[in-house]
Amino acid sequence: MVQGLQLSTRLTQSMVLAPQLQQSLALLQAPTLELKALVEQELQQNPVLEEVEGSEVELPEKPSGETGENSDATAAADPAERAVEAPEESGEVLGETPGEAPADDFQEEFDKLVQLDQEWRDQFSPSNAPVRASAEDEERRQFMFDSLTAGTSFTQMLMDQARESNLTAEQLSIAELIIGNIDEYGYLKATVEEISAASQLPAGPISEVLGVIKTFDPAGTGACDLRECLLLQLERAGKQDGLEYRIIRDHMEALGKRRIPEIARATSRTLEEVQESLARIAHLEPRPGRAFLPDTDQFVSPEVFVTRAGEGFTVTTNSDNVPHLRISNVYKDLMAQGGNNPEVKNYIREKIRAGKFLIKSLHQRQQTIGNIGREIVKRQQDFMAKGVAHLKPMTMAQVAEVVGVHETTVSRAVSGKYMETPQGMFEMKFFFTAGLQSAAGGEAVSNTSVKDMVAEIFKGENPSKPLSDQEVVKRVGEKGVTIARRTVAKYRDELNILPSNLRKVY
Repeated sequence: MVQGLQLSTRLTQSMVLAPQLQQSLALLQAPTLELKALVEQELQQNPVLEEVEGSEVELPEKPSGETGENSDATAAADPAERAVEAPEESGEVLGETPGEAPADDFQEEFDKLVQLDQEWRDQFSPSNAPVRASAEDEERRQFMFDSLTAGTSFTQMLMDQARESNLTAEQLSIAELIIGNIDEYGYLKATVEEISAASQLPAGPISEVLGVIKTFDPAGTGACDLRECLLLQLERAGKQDGLEYRIIRDHMEALGKRRIPEIARATSRTLEEVQESLARIAHLEPRPGRAFLPDTDQFVSPEVFVTRAGEGFTVTTNSDNVPHLRISNVYKDLMAQGGNNPEVKNYIREKIRAGKFLIKSLHQRQQTIGNIGREIVKRQQDFMAKGVAHLKPMTMAQVAEVVGVHETTVSRAVSGKYMETPQGMFEMKFFFTAGLQSAAGGEAVSNTSVKDMVAEIFKGENPSKPLSDQEVVKRVGEKGVTIARRTVAKYRDELNILPSNLRKVY
């Protein structure tokens, strides 16, 4: 038999996740801080979208009363049918205006998402995980990390540039004073007058040295606000006469709200020219010192707030940090004009359709997270009132059945999200835990509660006579929970508690 290469064609059927569904998945899974970045990226790509201030429009908020009320019916309702009504003159905000036909069957596409979700999760199963590196590769990798040197701090880098400049000894001391008032992002946090009053030095020499510092790298260092920072970068590039410089200098507020038609009218330029300028502005660095920041800080913004309301609890979603979008009326007017050619209308129609889907996806995200949060609080009222020891077992499948979504949708919705409760701030995944059957009454107890129980037992032991794992098993059993000795050993390791022979104090 002769071996060789052969080219042939074959017709097959395969499931493909639509780009819009991928976008809705990303919005659902992204925490608040990442959500802003995703929406900002979409604002740059879709000219028909514009952001409005929360004070300009009243966002609809589903009344979230006590958790004992009928939440099942609300969870099962179709979010696409709960459109947000806004005055026609203010555009569309998180929904469609009354009487307008939907641009696409939103719920039908989400039904497809539920059907395809599990198949796509199989692509990321452990069987598809990459092969572990060999011991030699791990040793080389560790050697590389051990060989890394500590980088220069932002303040030290500015001081080095000051010493290399032509500043006198007196000016160098002023430069050190000014650099000490520059924060980690590169902005001057004190005015010249404040520095002058604090140092008892004339304002003139301070302003002169500050002008020198503004020529340091990275460009934009020493600015007092974002507007000056961007202008300094354009001046460094020699673009003082460009449209970008004019937009930042004269129309910073409209730029922040992405009001492109307003900027176009004020600058007497076309929408295309303004959009091209905004694309170039997007490449500027709003935080010059960001490259020198240590990558250790993690900021958490809660998605759900739980507060006491009489004998129950009120659940609200964090809508303040979610961008409020609408379709610009300018592009609606362009669609209504009869002089536009079909290509222009098709382009605007597709952008409006994509914008509506994004707005609906944001609304769907808030509704899904809110419904899940209400069901969590409904099942964990004892925890909200008394603490971790009263946490009950709960699975994502149980919540998904009540909310009316797929189990994997719940997993995505709670990923990286946090809930602020009367007991503190917790990751939403914290409330989903398996349980152990108790001897008293047969009521299930969550693994987290048992772990907390074991921690309290170890905490109250006599240091001179530490408890063994078997003795802890007996004490936990006295409280009506039956666990194995190896389970106590596992919890002890997770709590960073040493074995009894190493805990003994003589």
